[in-house]
Amino acid sequence: MGIYFSNQLCHKLCKKIGLKSQARIKVNTAGKEHDVYPNLLKDMQTTRPFEKVCTDTTMVRHKSGNFDWNIYIDLYDGTILSNDFKRYNHGHDVANHYEAARLFIKEKEKRGYTDQETIVHSDQGPVYTSGAFNSIFNYTIKRSMSRVGTPTDNPIMEALNGWIKDELRLDYNFYNSDNPHEIIQEYVQYYNTERLAFRIKYKTPQQFRTEMGHK
Repeated sequence: MGIYFSNQLCHKLCKKIGLKSQARIKVNTAGKEHDVYPNLLKDMQTTRPFEKVCTDTTMVRHKSGNFDWNIYIDLYDGTILSNDFKRYNHGHDVANHYEAARLFIKEKEKRGYTDQETIVHSDQGPVYTSGAFNSIFNYTIKRSMSRVGTPTDNPIMEALNGWIKDELRLDYNFYNSDNPHEIIQEYVQYYNTERLAFRIKYKTPQQFRTEMGHK
């Protein structure tokens, strides 16, 4: 009819009149390949490292294209325990998720917390709920998830994503950098060993943990 409008408006209109595509029929996989876990992160208080850990994927913009950045954060001192940085794939880069999780497990073992229980909290993204992904965690890992559409169930991670991207943009000129992977690792080192955090009495995560007598 010669009328032009955006994909988003088309989607809204189809939703309003109940029009669904026959090319992509949604299948409910709950209870089959996918698992949803209850929210165990009732509060953010911790007494030791690797007691409560949050993970999320955030998209970072760069002049060469966008990237997926998977991060595991220890709520005890705010340490970035592990991360993996790959080309953006709409949050569905399975290899990216698996690598960050493996690095987190390796760090837990390296620092001597192998047998201590850890709550690992995430959203209900398709990779985080997959049985294959969750099978890489051993019996000491208790999975926890935010409720659907409730980012306040994971406030530290949600806020952190914004802070990190602002600092990368303003302090590291990340968008125009020639080696984005190198900048990310440089930032992680800075975040863990140099960046003073209000939540831990204006100390770095490494300094706070050491002063409290933890590895």
